[in-house]
Amino acid sequence: MTNDRSFLKRAVKIAGSGIKEGGGPFGAVITRDGKILAEANNRVVLSHDPTAHAEVLAIRKACEFLKTHDLSGCILYASCEPCPMCLGAIYWSGIRKVVYASDRSDAEASGFNDSLIYSEIKLDPADRRVSFIHMPDAGGEEAFRIWEQFESKIPY
Repeated sequence: MTNDRSFLKRAVKIAGSGIKEGGGPFGAVITRDGKILAEANNRVVLSHDPTAHAEVLAIRKACEFLKTHDLSGCILYASCEPCPMCLGAIYWSGIRKVVYASDRSDAEASGFNDSLIYSEIKLDPADRRVSFIHMPDAGGEEAFRIWEQFESKIPY
């Protein structure tokens, strides 16, 4: 637990540093076997990229460093509870442990409200605020047919 606390404090420090650079108040650190593999701060505004959240950027850096898409065995430390997008990236990356300082209510009190996204995820696509139009006759299944037959695929 001592390492958990020190890595989490590092994520919080990175969040504070990022604010001074013009980023949002979020920081993330990814470790494996007690060693830091990657760290990042939120760069949404700085990079003009709505996906440039600290957790996503740290995941990208860790994957590049390890030369793999699979971060199982890694721990993510975040200054705040990850948002729905980051949560998806965490699951896709294989990370099985996340330690965070602030939670979603703390983020909401500072103007970051993810509750709309959490509620939208549960809805049928036709009922969401963003228009989702399903066109099953457009041939989309062809890509899956090719994937299923591709012998060199690496499942993820």
